Amino acid sequence: MTVKEIKTILNADVLCCEEELGREVHSACGSDLMSDVLAFVKDQAVLLTGLINPQAVRTAEMMDMNCIVFVRGKRPSQDIIELAQSRGIILLTTKLEMFSSCGLLFKNGLQGGRLK
Repeated sequence: MTVKEIKTILNADVLCCEEELGREVHSACGSDLMSDVLAFVKDQAVLLTGLINPQAVRTAEMMDMNCIVFVRGKRPSQDIIELAQSRGIILLTTKLEMFSSCGLLFKNGLQGGRLK
């Protein structure tokens, strides 16, 4: 699935790296606890979270994730957007809750992340 497809499915807005929406992703995980996210393998995953601080971007970077989707209408500060932009991490925001967002992505074929 491409990030562009995720944007469409979640009716999301792009916050940065719009030119990268063609990137392929193979799995996703949803969590507000970055320590839980670190339990997943590097598999070009999408991170769905309501956490809008630098730790979300740093965790995505460490895990080689291509995209972060902020749920519940959350919008990070400009500093966070610039950090993601400098790391090439696409940021999206959706008004949907985490549960609904994950469910829609799964229904459309995106798999969950695999444990190490």
